[in-house]
Amino acid sequence: MTPGVAMASLSRALRVAATRPGRSPAQGLGPRALTSGAGATTEKSVPYERTLKEARGPSAVAQGPSRPLPSTANVVVIGGGSLGCQTLYHLAKLGVSGAVLLERDRLTSGTTWHTAGLLWQLRPSDVEVELLAHTRRVVSRDLEEETGLHTGWIQNGGLFIASNRQRLDEYKRLMSLGKAYGVESHVLSPAETKALYPLMNVDDLYGTLYVPHDGTMDPAGTCTTLSRAAAARGAQVIENCPVTGIRVRTDDFGVRRVAAVETEHGSIQTPCVVNCAGVWADAVGRMAGVKVPLVAMHHAYVVTERIEGIQNMPNVRDHDASVYLRLQGDALSVGGYEANPIFWEEVSDKFAFGLFDLDWDVFTQHIEGAINRVPVLEKTGIKSTVCGPESFTPDHKPLMGEAPEVRGFFLGCGFNSAGMMLGGGCGRELAHWIVHGRPEKDMYGYDIRRFHHSLTDHRRWIRERSHESYAKNYSVVFPHDEPLAGRNMRTDPLHEVLHYDYYGAYGNQAHQGYAYNRLLADEYTFDFPPHHDVIKQECLACRGAAAVFDMSYFGKFYLVGADASKAADWLFSADVSRPPGSTVYTCMLNPQGGTESDLTVSRLAPGPEASALAPAFEGDGFYLAVGGAVAQHNWSHITTVLQDQRFRCQLIDSSEDLGMISIQGPASRAVLQEVLDADLSNEAFPFSTHKLVRAAGHLVRAMRLSFVGELGWELHIPRPSCVPVYQAVMAVGAKHGLVNAGYRAIDSLSIEKGYRHWHADLRPDDSPLEAGLAFTCKLRSSTPFLGREALEKQRAEGLRRRLVCFTVDEKVPMFGLEAIWRDGQAVGHIRRADFGFAIDKTLAYGYVRDPSGGPVSLDFVKNGSYSLERMGVTYPAQAHVKSPFDPDNKRVKGIY
Repeated sequence: MTPGVAMASLSRALRVAATRPGRSPAQGLGPRALTSGAGATTEKSVPYERTLKEARGPSAVAQGPSRPLPSTANVVVIGGGSLGCQTLYHLAKLGVSGAVLLERDRLTSGTTWHTAGLLWQLRPSDVEVELLAHTRRVVSRDLEEETGLHTGWIQNGGLFIASNRQRLDEYKRLMSLGKAYGVESHVLSPAETKALYPLMNVDDLYGTLYVPHDGTMDPAGTCTTLSRAAAARGAQVIENCPVTGIRVRTDDFGVRRVAAVETEHGSIQTPCVVNCAGVWADAVGRMAGVKVPLVAMHHAYVVTERIEGIQNMPNVRDHDASVYLRLQGDALSVGGYEANPIFWEEVSDKFAFGLFDLDWDVFTQHIEGAINRVPVLEKTGIKSTVCGPESFTPDHKPLMGEAPEVRGFFLGCGFNSAGMMLGGGCGRELAHWIVHGRPEKDMYGYDIRRFHHSLTDHRRWIRERSHESYAKNYSVVFPHDEPLAGRNMRTDPLHEVLHYDYYGAYGNQAHQGYAYNRLLADEYTFDFPPHHDVIKQECLACRGAAAVFDMSYFGKFYLVGADASKAADWLFSADVSRPPGSTVYTCMLNPQGGTESDLTVSRLAPGPEASALAPAFEGDGFYLAVGGAVAQHNWSHITTVLQDQRFRCQLIDSSEDLGMISIQGPASRAVLQEVLDADLSNEAFPFSTHKLVRAAGHLVRAMRLSFVGELGWELHIPRPSCVPVYQAVMAVGAKHGLVNAGYRAIDSLSIEKGYRHWHADLRPDDSPLEAGLAFTCKLRSSTPFLGREALEKQRAEGLRRRLVCFTVDEKVPMFGLEAIWRDGQAVGHIRRADFGFAIDKTLAYGYVRDPSGGPVSLDFVKNGSYSLERMGVTYPAQAHVKSPFDPDNKRVKGIY
C-alpha cells in the first residue's frame, strides 16, 4: 500500500473493511497461508526507514561478509536483532574473548527493525519486572555512559486502560508488585487520566495505571550502540554472512556437542552457538538437530499522520480493546493482537528489511478500539502500514537456555514481539548461562527444558497453543488461568477427551457446553472463586477423614548402573545412601546453591528381572518421583550432571508407564488396609519407606509419604492397573468418608502445612537454606554434593533473605505478588498464597530482605510488624517461623 493514499483515515479503513465481501467457506476453515498476491513488499514507509534502509548499500549477495571470518570463536551468536546484539554485549561485559555475531543481512533486518519498541516496566511476573528493569538501565543509562552515544530512549510514560473492574484489579496487583521493586506507578481516576491525556475518551473507564518512567526504544539506535560497545570489548560483528550449517560431533560418551558453524564463506570452529535467529530460529535449530517450538505470524501496526496535541503523551495499552497507542513524535503507532492472526506458513530465508501487505479485515478490531479511546483518530490520516514477521511460542514466553539435544547449542529466540523490551534482561541472563552454567535469575519459565520432549516438534500442538497465546496476549492474567489449546497430547489413565476450537476464529464454531471451558471460567476472578466451598469440602474431608488425589502426572525415573550411588551422592542434597526400602525427600542444586528441583528418592533392591515397577539391574538403583509439570526440566538437569561428571549410570523414564494416586487423611490407613496385602502399622510400615505390595490383586509400589501433612500413602501403579486399583480404593473408601480431591485442594493443604512448591516458593535462584529446607542438606556429613560449597559460603556469611510464612486474619483472597511491608518498609513480595481451611485463614509465603542489605536473622523476622498489600490495600499480617498447622508434625506420624 502506498503511504497516505489507499486509506485516507482510520475511519475510512474501518468502513472499507466492513463492506468487503466475506471469504469463501474454504478460506474460513483454518489459518491462511501467504499467496503470491500477498507476499513480502520491501518498499514501505516505516518509522525507522531513514535510519536503516538508506544505509543498506549494495545487496548482501554482491557485498559478501562485512569482515573476514575468524577460524575459531569461543561463542558464535547467530542473528543480529535485539537478542543477538544484547547477548553479544553481555558476553563481552562478562569478559568472553573471541565472541562473534553472524548476521545473514544487516543488523536488525529480520524482526527488530520494524518493532514498536515499547517498554512497560510492570508485568504480572516478578522475574519479568527484573528483566525489564535491566533492559531499561542498559538503554537509558549504561550504553550512553559506555559509548557516549544516545540509544534513542524516550521516557514518556505508560498508561494501562481499565474499562472494567477486573482489569483495574489486575493493574492494582501490578502496582503493589511494583512497590516491592521500586517501580513508581499510580492508579488514576478517569478525571485524572483526562487531565494527563486530554485527547483520550474516558467516559467508559474505571481507571488507569500510570507508570511515569515507561518509554520507547529506537531499535536501530539501540542495536548499533550495543554492537559498538561489544566491539570495544573485543567482540566481532559480521554482517552479510548467512549460516548454512552447524557441525555437531559425538564425544566418547555418546554426547552430541557443537563443533563448528558453517557459512558459504568458511567455517568457524566453536564449542558454543547461540540461536538468536527469531522467526528463522527453527531452521537454524534443524541444522543441529534441535527442535525449536515456535511459529511465525504476521504482526502489524499503522502509523498515523500528525495529531495536534499528542506530543509528549504517554504510550497507551488498552487491553480490553486489544490495542496499543505508541507515541511516534507528533503521531501515533496503532497496533495490537487479533483473535485470528495470519500464520507465515513458508518462512523465507531471503526475507530482510521486508514487510507484508496489511490485511485490513484482520486489523479492523484495533482501529475500532483506537478510535474509541482517542476519538481524534477518526479523522486522522494513515501515513504508513507496518506488517512484519514475528515469532510466537506455545506459552507466550521466550525460548532460552541450552537445548537438551545438543550440548553447547543455546536458544535466545521466540520473544513474542517483546524482544526489544526483554532483550537487555534476557541477554544478560543468557550470557551468564553460557559462561557460568546457569542464569543469575530464575529463568525456568523461559528455559526450553520446560516443554516435554514429546511436544517440542508436535506441529499441531505448537500451532494451537501459539495461536491461543497470541490471541490471549491482552487478556486479564488471572492467577489460575490455564490454556484450552493443545490439551490431551499427553493423558493419564483417568482422562477425558477435549479438543480446541480456536476461540471460534478462522470459521470454526465455538464449542457449546464445553465443560472444561465452563469450569475454567469460574477461575477468572481475583476474589474467592464460586467453587471456593467445593475446595473447602475437599480439604476438610482430607483433614477429617480421607481424600484421594490423582497424581499420575508426576515424572517417574529410575537411576541405575555402576555409578548410581556416586551419582546420587553428587546429585541430591540429602543423604540417600540408605537401605533399600527407604524414601528420602531431597533437593537437587546447581553450582550456585540454587534449587533445581525437590523430589523423593527411593532406594531399590537389585533384581535380575525387569517389571513395570523396576528395571533389571545389579548394584545400586534409585526411583525418583518429581512434579509432572517440571519432569522434563528434572530429566535434563540430571542428564547434564551425569554427562559433566561422566558417571557410568543410566536414567530411565517410566513416566508414561506408571500412574500414581495418593490417599491422605486420618482414615487412609483404614481404607488401604482393606485394599493392600500388607501390614500398614507404624512399626511395619514407617513414614518415608516403600514396599512392593498387591492392591486388589495388582502389584504396586506403596510409599508412606505426604504432600498435605496427613497420614497417607502413595500408590505407584503400572498403567494397565490404574483404573481397577482406583476403583477398589473408592469402593472401600465409601464407608470411611473418602472423597476425590483436586489440585486446588493440594495447593491449599500443602501451603497450610508449609510444604514447598518448586517454582513457586522454591526456584533455581533460591537456596534450601533460604527456603527453610536446611534439613534436606547433608552438610553435617563430609560427602561432597553439587552446590555444597555455595551453601557453606552462604551459611558462613549469613542469609540475605528468608522465606517467611504469613497469616492474615481477614478473609481476603491472595494469590502471590502482594508486597510485604515490615515496619513501614517494603521488604519483598509474596511468592505463593492460598486459603487454609483448617486454620480458617489466608496463608502466604514470601522472601523477606533487610532493607539495610544485611543478613536476615530469625530475630529480624520475629521482631517486625508486618502487613501485606493486595491491590493497593494493606492487611495486617502475622509472621511465622514454623507452619501454624501441626507444627510438631504429629499427623504425618499418624498421631491424631
